[in-house]
Amino acid sequence: MPDTAISPTRAQDYPEWYQQVVRAADLAEQSPVRGCMVIKPHGYAIWERMQTILDRMFKETGHQNAYFPLFIPLSYLEQEAKHVEGFAKECAVVTHHRLELGPDGKLIPTGKLEEPLVVRPTSETIIGAMYAKWIQSWRDLPMLINQWANVVRWEMRPRLFLRTAEFLWQEGHTAHATSAEAVEETLRMLEVYATFAERDLAMPVVKGPKPAAERFPGAVDTYSIEAMMQDGKALQAGTSHFLGQNFAKAQSIKFASTSGAEEFCWTTSWGVSTRLIGAVIMTHADDDGLALPPRIAPAQVVLLPIHRTDEEKALVMEACRKLQAELGAARFGDEPIRVKVDAREMRGGDKVWQHIKQGVPIRVEIGPRDLASGAVSMTRRDRGPKERVAVPLAEFATRAPAILEEIQRGMFERAEAFRAERTVRLGSAAEVHEFFGAGEGVGRGGFAHVHVADDPAVAAAFDPLKVTVRCIPMEGDDEPGTCVVTGKPVPRRSVLARSY
Repeated sequence: MPDTAISPTRAQDYPEWYQQVVRAADLAEQSPVRGCMVIKPHGYAIWERMQTILDRMFKETGHQNAYFPLFIPLSYLEQEAKHVEGFAKECAVVTHHRLELGPDGKLIPTGKLEEPLVVRPTSETIIGAMYAKWIQSWRDLPMLINQWANVVRWEMRPRLFLRTAEFLWQEGHTAHATSAEAVEETLRMLEVYATFAERDLAMPVVKGPKPAAERFPGAVDTYSIEAMMQDGKALQAGTSHFLGQNFAKAQSIKFASTSGAEEFCWTTSWGVSTRLIGAVIMTHADDDGLALPPRIAPAQVVLLPIHRTDEEKALVMEACRKLQAELGAARFGDEPIRVKVDAREMRGGDKVWQHIKQGVPIRVEIGPRDLASGAVSMTRRDRGPKERVAVPLAEFATRAPAILEEIQRGMFERAEAFRAERTVRLGSAAEVHEFFGAGEGVGRGGFAHVHVADDPAVAAAFDPLKVTVRCIPMEGDDEPGTCVVTGKPVPRRSVLARSY
């Protein structure tokens, strides 16, 4: 018998371990459509939690939700040259508008469209076309809109949540009267993402601008938050783009200024996706399965009734329902505690391990002996599966918020400590090659803070290592130096890593 619920373990085969965690937690599976996934109820419930929190944060910063078409005329993408170049190889294109039965009885596409329609890879162009209609005066600005939607970008080597042809996301699009206001918005939303990642996902991130080669197609500047996974690789967990006037000029998004002069708007876009679920898995899961930070757990506490006779069942279920109501009246993270009673008729051990693998933060077993002693048996997902603690039944509901907060904080601190252990400051190209030359996998690689210029020569030097510049950190003490590849002066270090 294996010692862990997930096989292989992280150390044995990290990519396969990830797939097995997704399967064991019942989050998603491959669909009959190549490259696409089916997000199962537990996985979608986690995404709904993320949506709920982010949507509140967006509205608190003045944004409204809207919805725009899935289909984008090909000519719209052609209006911004760098944009179409960046997405051309990933686009799905609709060329016909109906099906007919052929002579062999099979369906064939007919009714060729006058203009091909691209299935939304991102919405800058279609939203820009509407902004050009809606914005006439400085009084119409700023325009702050977010969209929750799906997008399609062909992916031939899919990995559940990390890379799929279709995925879910949100995309914010804003228009402003001045460059300064647009830059302020870009950085504001970067900070929203960083706060969400660290406070709610318990995932420490490095935030900063990307080098030119990594910018969003058509953007003046792209900023990202980068998180370290347990194999030392970086995962880009969110991006915020300052688009300057590039898209405004391409789509004639103009406004009459206070002086009456006609000017082009300054625009931004920003987004995160279901990739964040993959990030949570690779930040917190262990060899027993998923481990969810309480703030995004669909169920924060699961109550497991234990009984043998109908008489015991009646007493135990009454106690469970009472505790469920008490917990629901308590609050954690400015919300009622989410609690579930699992009264399914199945082996207790199977039930326990299902909740372990699905990452429920707190499990509470309640049986006749517990009721007689006036205490419940509590187990935390962030500790060993057999590490039980007896908590007085009358006190559990009042103590639960503090326990959940301790779990949330502890998960962040462990991830932060792991990142610190795997982060180095290097002073030469030779040191970069030595650090990353050991290969990939658990216990290897990490983040290297290095002086490098924003220059194609840097990418060429480290491409054999599959290492890229992730971002230039905006925070933390650092000093100017010279690029380890080109010798050019640079104001501060960049983060180098392998990435997803």
